[in-house]
Amino acid sequence: MKFIASSTALSSHLQAISRVINSKNSLPILDNFLFELNGNTLTMTASDIETTLVTSMEVESAEGSGKVAVTSKLLLDTLREFSEQPLSFDINDSNLALVITSSNGSYNFIGQNGDEYPRLPEMQGDARSLNIPVETLSTGIVKALFATADDELRPVMNGVFFDIDAEGLTLVATDAHKLVRYKTKYASASVQGDERESFILPKKPATMLKNILPKESGDVAIEFDNKNARFKLENYTMVCRQVEGRFPNYNGVIPKENPYKVIVDRVSIMNALKRVSVFANQGSNLVKLAFSANQIHVSAQDIDFSISAEETINCQYEGDKINIGFKSSFLIEILNNIDSADVIFELADPSRAGLILPFENEENEEVLMLLMPMLLSE
Repeated sequence: MKFIASSTALSSHLQAISRVINSKNSLPILDNFLFELNGNTLTMTASDIETTLVTSMEVESAEGSGKVAVTSKLLLDTLREFSEQPLSFDINDSNLALVITSSNGSYNFIGQNGDEYPRLPEMQGDARSLNIPVETLSTGIVKALFATADDELRPVMNGVFFDIDAEGLTLVATDAHKLVRYKTKYASASVQGDERESFILPKKPATMLKNILPKESGDVAIEFDNKNARFKLENYTMVCRQVEGRFPNYNGVIPKENPYKVIVDRVSIMNALKRVSVFANQGSNLVKLAFSANQIHVSAQDIDFSISAEETINCQYEGDKINIGFKSSFLIEILNNIDSADVIFELADPSRAGLILPFENEENEEVLMLLMPMLLSE
Protein backbone atom coordinates (compact mmCIF):
# COMPACT_ATOMS: atom_id res chain seq x y z
CA MET A 1 0.00 0.00 0.00
CA LYS A 2 1.29 3.45 -0.97
CA PHE A 3 0.21 7.07 -0.57
CA ILE A 4 1.56 10.64 -0.54
CA ALA A 5 0.60 13.01 2.30
CA SER A 6 1.39 16.58 3.33
CA SER A 7 3.94 16.51 6.19
CA THR A 8 2.32 19.36 8.17
CA ALA A 9 -1.27 18.13 7.68
CA LEU A 10 -0.33 14.61 8.77
CA SER A 11 1.68 15.92 11.74
CA SER A 12 -1.23 18.16 12.84
CA HIS A 13 -3.74 15.29 12.82
CA LEU A 14 -1.39 12.92 14.63
CA GLN A 15 -0.44 15.51 17.26
CA ALA A 16 -4.13 16.02 18.05
CA ILE A 17 -4.86 12.32 18.60
CA SER A 18 -1.49 11.46 20.21
CA ARG A 19 -2.58 12.94 23.56
CA VAL A 20 -4.75 9.85 24.06
CA ILE A 21 -1.72 7.55 24.19
CA ASN A 22 -0.46 6.79 27.71
CA SER A 23 3.25 6.82 28.56
CA LYS A 24 2.86 3.25 29.88
CA ASN A 25 0.35 0.98 28.16
CA SER A 26 -0.92 -2.44 29.24
CA LEU A 27 -0.92 -3.56 25.58
CA PRO A 28 2.26 -2.84 23.53
CA ILE A 29 0.13 -2.28 20.39
CA LEU A 30 -1.32 0.88 22.06
CA ASP A 31 2.09 2.59 21.70
CA ASN A 32 1.20 2.81 17.99
CA PHE A 33 -1.06 4.77 15.68
CA LEU A 34 -3.34 2.65 13.51
CA PHE A 35 -3.19 3.71 9.85
CA GLU A 36 -6.02 2.52 7.61
CA LEU A 37 -6.04 3.36 3.89
CA ASN A 38 -9.29 3.12 1.97
CA GLY A 39 -9.30 4.74 -1.46
CA ASN A 40 -7.83 8.23 -1.01
CA THR A 41 -8.84 8.46 2.65
CA LEU A 42 -6.27 7.77 5.37
CA THR A 43 -7.85 7.09 8.76
CA MET A 44 -5.64 7.40 11.86
CA THR A 45 -6.52 6.03 15.31
CA ALA A 46 -4.99 6.41 18.78
CA SER A 47 -6.32 4.61 21.86
CA ASP A 48 -5.67 3.77 25.50
CA ILE A 49 -8.55 1.19 25.52
CA GLU A 50 -10.86 3.51 27.53
CA THR A 51 -10.63 6.46 25.10
CA THR A 52 -10.19 6.17 21.34
CA LEU A 53 -9.70 9.13 18.99
CA VAL A 54 -10.06 8.74 15.23
CA THR A 55 -9.28 11.28 12.50
CA SER A 56 -9.00 11.11 8.72
CA MET A 57 -7.52 13.11 5.86
CA GLU A 58 -7.32 12.93 2.09
CA VAL A 59 -4.04 11.70 0.58
CA GLU A 60 -2.70 11.64 -2.98
CA SER A 61 -1.54 8.85 -5.31
CA ALA A 62 -3.03 6.14 -3.11
CA GLU A 63 -2.41 2.55 -4.19
CA GLY A 64 -3.90 -0.48 -2.50
CA SER A 65 -5.67 -0.55 0.85
CA GLY A 66 -5.15 -2.07 4.28
CA LYS A 67 -4.08 -1.21 7.79
CA VAL A 68 -0.85 -1.07 9.74
CA ALA A 69 0.16 0.00 13.26
CA VAL A 70 3.08 2.48 13.35
CA THR A 71 5.09 3.44 16.44
CA SER A 72 3.75 6.81 17.56
CA LYS A 73 6.81 8.42 19.19
CA LEU A 74 9.19 7.66 16.34
CA LEU A 75 6.73 8.87 13.72
CA LEU A 76 5.83 12.10 15.58
CA ASP A 77 9.47 12.94 16.29
CA THR A 78 10.29 12.45 12.60
CA LEU A 79 7.35 14.48 11.25
CA ARG A 80 8.00 17.33 13.69
CA GLU A 81 11.30 18.15 11.99
CA PHE A 82 9.88 18.48 8.45
CA SER A 83 8.91 21.75 6.81
CA GLU A 84 5.81 21.60 4.59
CA GLN A 85 6.44 19.05 1.84
CA PRO A 86 4.85 15.93 0.34
CA LEU A 87 5.99 12.66 1.95
CA SER A 88 5.69 9.28 0.20
CA PHE A 89 4.65 6.31 2.35
CA ASP A 90 5.36 2.81 1.03
CA ILE A 91 4.15 -0.11 3.18
CA ASN A 92 5.14 -3.67 2.30
CA ASP A 93 1.97 -5.73 2.85
CA SER A 94 3.85 -8.95 3.56
CA ASN A 95 6.43 -7.91 6.18
CA LEU A 96 4.91 -4.49 7.16
CA ALA A 97 8.17 -2.64 6.48
CA LEU A 98 7.34 1.06 6.07
CA VAL A 99 9.51 3.53 4.15
CA ILE A 100 8.88 7.28 4.27
CA THR A 101 10.57 9.18 1.44
CA SER A 102 11.08 12.95 1.54
CA SER A 103 12.80 15.26 -0.94
CA ASN A 104 16.12 14.70 0.86
CA GLY A 105 16.09 11.18 2.23
CA SER A 106 14.25 8.08 3.40
CA TYR A 107 13.25 6.74 6.83
CA ASN A 108 12.60 3.07 7.59
CA PHE A 109 10.10 1.77 10.14
CA ILE A 110 8.76 -1.65 10.97
CA GLY A 111 4.99 -1.69 11.37
CA GLN A 112 2.80 -4.11 13.28
CA ASN A 113 -0.30 -6.01 12.23
CA GLY A 114 -3.21 -3.57 12.25
CA ASP A 115 -5.69 -6.37 13.01
CA GLU A 116 -4.22 -6.60 16.54
CA TYR A 117 -5.33 -3.03 17.28
CA PRO A 118 -8.43 -2.83 19.56
CA ARG A 119 -11.68 -2.24 17.68
CA LEU A 120 -13.92 0.74 18.32
CA PRO A 121 -16.71 -0.23 20.74
CA GLU A 122 -20.15 -0.40 19.12
CA MET A 123 -23.07 1.58 20.53
CA GLN A 124 -25.94 -0.52 21.91
CA GLY A 125 -29.35 -0.48 20.24
CA ASP A 126 -30.89 1.71 22.98
CA ALA A 127 -28.28 4.47 22.58
CA ARG A 128 -29.54 8.05 23.06
CA SER A 129 -28.40 10.98 20.95
CA LEU A 130 -27.87 14.71 21.11
CA ASN A 131 -26.74 17.39 18.65
CA ILE A 132 -25.13 20.59 19.88
CA PRO A 133 -23.16 23.41 18.19
CA VAL A 134 -19.37 22.99 18.48
CA GLU A 135 -18.88 26.45 20.03
CA THR A 136 -21.50 25.77 22.73
CA LEU A 137 -19.98 22.44 23.79
CA SER A 138 -16.48 23.94 23.71
CA THR A 139 -17.52 26.81 26.00
CA GLY A 140 -19.31 24.49 28.41
CA ILE A 141 -16.40 22.06 28.73
CA VAL A 142 -13.86 24.87 29.22
CA LYS A 143 -16.01 26.41 31.96
CA ALA A 144 -16.65 23.12 33.76
CA LEU A 145 -13.37 21.22 33.40
CA PHE A 146 -11.35 23.20 35.97
CA ALA A 147 -13.85 22.25 38.71
CA THR A 148 -13.46 18.48 38.26
CA ALA A 149 -11.80 16.53 41.06
CA ASP A 150 -8.89 14.06 41.31
CA ASP A 151 -10.54 11.80 43.86
CA GLU A 152 -9.75 8.07 43.79
CA LEU A 153 -12.43 7.33 46.40
CA ARG A 154 -15.20 9.17 44.52
CA PRO A 155 -14.53 8.64 40.78
CA VAL A 156 -17.89 10.21 39.82
CA MET A 157 -16.39 13.58 40.78
CA ASN A 158 -13.53 13.10 38.27
CA GLY A 159 -15.53 14.09 35.21
CA VAL A 160 -18.09 16.40 33.63
CA PHE A 161 -21.73 15.44 34.19
CA PHE A 162 -23.99 15.73 31.12
CA ASP A 163 -27.61 16.20 32.28
CA ILE A 164 -30.07 16.21 29.35
CA ASP A 165 -33.80 16.93 29.50
CA ALA A 166 -36.45 18.54 27.30
CA GLU A 167 -35.34 22.00 28.49
CA GLY A 168 -31.75 21.66 27.32
CA LEU A 169 -28.28 20.43 28.31
CA THR A 170 -26.66 21.09 31.68
CA LEU A 171 -22.93 20.46 32.22
CA VAL A 172 -21.84 20.16 35.85
CA ALA A 173 -18.47 19.63 37.53
CA THR A 174 -17.55 19.72 41.21
CA ASP A 175 -14.70 18.75 43.53
CA ALA A 176 -16.79 19.35 46.71
CA HIS A 177 -15.12 22.76 47.23
CA LYS A 178 -16.24 24.45 44.03
CA LEU A 179 -19.03 23.69 41.58
CA VAL A 180 -19.81 24.85 38.03
CA ARG A 181 -23.23 24.55 36.41
CA TYR A 182 -23.49 25.49 32.73
CA LYS A 183 -26.95 25.43 31.14
CA THR A 184 -27.49 25.70 27.40
CA LYS A 185 -29.78 24.68 24.54
CA TYR A 186 -29.04 21.80 22.18
CA ALA A 187 -29.85 21.67 18.46
CA SER A 188 -31.76 18.39 18.84
CA ALA A 189 -31.96 15.43 21.24
CA SER A 190 -33.70 12.07 21.62
CA VAL A 191 -35.36 13.10 24.93
CA GLN A 192 -39.01 14.13 25.05
CA GLY A 193 -41.45 15.36 27.66
CA ASP A 194 -40.37 14.41 31.18
CA GLU A 195 -37.53 12.14 30.02
CA ARG A 196 -34.11 12.77 31.52
CA GLU A 197 -30.83 11.24 30.37
CA SER A 198 -27.32 11.65 31.75
CA PHE A 199 -23.75 10.38 31.67
CA ILE A 200 -20.39 11.34 33.19
CA LEU A 201 -17.58 12.19 30.75
CA PRO A 202 -14.15 11.41 32.30
CA LYS A 203 -11.59 14.18 32.65
CA LYS A 204 -9.13 12.82 30.05
CA PRO A 205 -11.58 12.70 27.09
CA ALA A 206 -13.06 16.03 28.27
CA THR A 207 -9.56 17.53 28.01
CA MET A 208 -9.22 16.00 24.52
CA LEU A 209 -12.44 17.71 23.45
CA LYS A 210 -11.28 20.99 24.96
CA ASN A 211 -8.22 20.88 22.66
CA ILE A 212 -10.00 19.65 19.52
CA LEU A 213 -13.31 21.57 19.52
CA PRO A 214 -11.83 25.06 18.80
CA LYS A 215 -10.49 23.70 15.47
CA GLU A 216 -13.92 22.37 14.41
CA SER A 217 -17.17 23.91 13.16
CA GLY A 218 -20.82 22.91 12.75
CA ASP A 219 -22.52 20.56 15.21
CA VAL A 220 -21.23 17.77 17.47
CA ALA A 221 -23.27 14.56 17.26
CA ILE A 222 -23.19 12.92 20.71
CA GLU A 223 -24.37 9.34 21.13
CA PHE A 224 -24.28 7.43 24.41
CA ASP A 225 -25.49 4.14 25.88
CA ASN A 226 -24.99 2.70 29.37
CA LYS A 227 -21.22 2.28 28.98
CA ASN A 228 -19.75 4.49 26.26
CA ALA A 229 -20.16 7.94 24.74
CA ARG A 230 -19.30 8.90 21.15
CA PHE A 231 -18.58 12.45 19.96
CA LYS A 232 -18.63 12.80 16.17
CA LEU A 233 -17.12 15.98 14.69
CA GLU A 234 -16.30 16.99 11.15
CA ASN A 235 -12.68 15.77 11.33
CA TYR A 236 -12.58 13.67 14.50
CA THR A 237 -14.54 10.91 16.23
CA MET A 238 -13.97 10.14 19.90
CA VAL A 239 -15.37 7.13 21.76
CA CYS A 240 -14.80 6.82 25.50
CA ARG A 241 -15.90 4.78 28.47
CA GLN A 242 -18.15 6.69 30.86
CA VAL A 243 -17.46 7.08 34.57
CA GLU A 244 -19.70 4.55 36.33
CA GLY A 245 -21.73 5.69 39.32
CA ARG A 246 -24.31 8.22 40.40
CA PHE A 247 -23.41 11.91 40.21
CA PRO A 248 -24.34 13.88 43.38
CA ASN A 249 -27.56 15.94 43.46
CA TYR A 250 -25.93 19.20 42.38
CA ASN A 251 -29.10 21.32 42.61
CA GLY A 252 -29.43 20.33 46.28
CA VAL A 253 -26.18 22.08 47.27
CA ILE A 254 -26.92 25.37 45.47
CA PRO A 255 -28.39 27.80 48.06
CA LYS A 256 -31.69 29.29 46.89
CA GLU A 257 -32.10 32.21 49.32
CA ASN A 258 -29.16 34.63 49.13
CA PRO A 259 -30.12 38.03 50.58
CA TYR A 260 -26.71 39.67 50.03
CA LYS A 261 -26.07 40.58 46.38
CA VAL A 262 -22.88 42.39 45.35
CA ILE A 263 -21.94 43.60 41.85
CA VAL A 264 -18.24 44.21 41.21
CA ASP A 265 -15.84 44.61 38.29
CA ARG A 266 -14.39 41.16 37.66
CA VAL A 267 -10.85 42.23 36.74
CA SER A 268 -10.59 44.66 39.69
CA ILE A 269 -11.42 42.04 42.32
CA MET A 270 -9.37 39.35 40.58
CA ASN A 271 -6.24 41.53 40.51
CA ALA A 272 -6.78 42.60 44.14
CA LEU A 273 -7.05 38.94 45.15
CA LYS A 274 -3.85 38.08 43.27
CA ARG A 275 -1.92 40.82 45.07
CA VAL A 276 -3.34 40.28 48.55
CA SER A 277 -3.19 36.46 48.46
CA VAL A 278 0.62 36.65 48.25
CA PHE A 279 0.45 37.56 51.97
CA ALA A 280 -1.97 34.74 52.91
CA ASN A 281 -0.97 31.72 54.96
CA GLN A 282 0.57 29.26 52.47
CA GLY A 283 -1.23 26.31 54.01
CA SER A 284 -4.77 27.72 53.98
CA ASN A 285 -4.53 30.38 51.23
CA LEU A 286 -7.33 32.17 53.11
CA VAL A 287 -8.48 35.64 52.06
CA LYS A 288 -11.17 37.57 53.91
CA LEU A 289 -13.77 39.59 52.02
CA ALA A 290 -15.58 42.21 54.10
CA PHE A 291 -18.61 43.64 52.27
CA SER A 292 -19.98 47.02 53.38
CA ALA A 293 -21.75 49.94 51.67
CA ASN A 294 -20.40 49.99 48.08
CA GLN A 295 -17.01 48.61 49.15
CA ILE A 296 -15.19 45.30 49.43
CA HIS A 297 -12.29 45.10 51.86
CA VAL A 298 -9.93 42.29 50.77
CA SER A 299 -7.38 41.18 53.37
CA ALA A 300 -4.99 38.33 54.15
CA GLN A 301 -2.34 37.62 56.74
CA ASP A 302 0.24 35.05 57.73
CA ILE A 303 0.80 35.25 61.49
CA ASP A 304 3.80 32.88 61.33
CA PHE A 305 5.76 35.38 59.22
CA SER A 306 4.11 38.58 60.57
CA ILE A 307 2.99 39.69 57.12
CA SER A 308 -0.39 41.01 55.98
CA ALA A 309 -2.03 42.93 53.14
CA GLU A 310 -5.34 44.66 52.49
CA GLU A 311 -7.06 46.47 49.65
CA THR A 312 -10.41 48.21 49.28
CA ILE A 313 -12.25 48.18 45.96
CA ASN A 314 -15.55 49.75 44.91
CA CYS A 315 -18.68 47.72 44.23
CA GLN A 316 -22.46 48.02 44.11
CA TYR A 317 -23.83 46.88 47.49
CA GLU A 318 -26.29 48.42 49.91
CA GLY A 319 -26.95 45.68 52.48
CA ASP A 320 -25.65 44.91 55.97
CA LYS A 321 -21.99 44.26 56.63
CA ILE A 322 -20.92 40.66 56.00
CA ASN A 323 -17.51 38.98 56.26
CA ILE A 324 -16.69 35.74 54.48
CA GLY A 325 -13.47 33.76 53.90
CA PHE A 326 -12.51 31.95 50.69
CA LYS A 327 -9.50 29.99 49.46
CA SER A 328 -8.02 32.64 47.16
CA SER A 329 -6.67 30.24 44.49
CA PHE A 330 -10.17 28.75 44.03
CA LEU A 331 -11.85 32.17 43.86
CA ILE A 332 -9.28 33.48 41.33
CA GLU A 333 -9.79 30.35 39.21
CA ILE A 334 -13.57 30.86 39.21
CA LEU A 335 -13.28 34.55 38.27
CA ASN A 336 -10.83 33.60 35.52
CA ASN A 337 -13.46 31.31 33.97
CA ILE A 338 -16.20 33.95 33.77
CA ASP A 339 -16.32 36.12 30.64
CA SER A 340 -18.58 38.94 31.85
CA ALA A 341 -17.01 42.34 32.70
CA ASP A 342 -18.93 42.45 36.01
CA VAL A 343 -19.73 39.58 38.36
CA ILE A 344 -22.41 39.12 41.01
CA PHE A 345 -21.64 37.63 44.43
CA GLU A 346 -24.73 36.12 46.04
CA LEU A 347 -24.20 35.34 49.73
CA ALA A 348 -26.35 34.11 52.64
CA ASP A 349 -23.96 33.93 55.63
CA PRO A 350 -20.25 33.22 56.29
CA SER A 351 -20.84 29.47 56.70
CA ARG A 352 -22.85 28.85 53.52
CA ALA A 353 -21.65 28.50 49.94
CA GLY A 354 -21.27 31.70 47.94
CA LEU A 355 -22.49 31.98 44.35
CA ILE A 356 -20.47 33.85 41.72
CA LEU A 357 -22.44 34.65 38.56
CA PRO A 358 -21.71 36.64 35.40
CA PHE A 359 -23.61 39.94 35.35
CA GLU A 360 -24.49 39.20 31.73
CA ASN A 361 -24.79 35.71 30.24
CA GLU A 362 -24.15 34.95 26.58
CA GLU A 363 -27.14 34.04 24.43
CA ASN A 364 -28.57 30.56 25.18
CA GLU A 365 -26.38 29.99 28.23
CA GLU A 366 -26.62 30.35 31.98
CA VAL A 367 -23.47 30.05 34.07
CA LEU A 368 -23.39 29.52 37.84
CA MET A 369 -20.27 28.98 39.93
CA LEU A 370 -20.32 28.03 43.61
CA LEU A 371 -17.53 28.18 46.17
CA MET A 372 -17.57 26.79 49.71
CA PRO A 373 -16.33 29.31 52.33
CA MET A 374 -13.49 28.87 54.79
CA LEU A 375 -13.92 29.46 58.51
CA LEU A 376 -12.78 32.88 59.71
CA SER A 377 -11.01 32.90 63.10
CA GLU A 378 -12.71 36.02 64.45
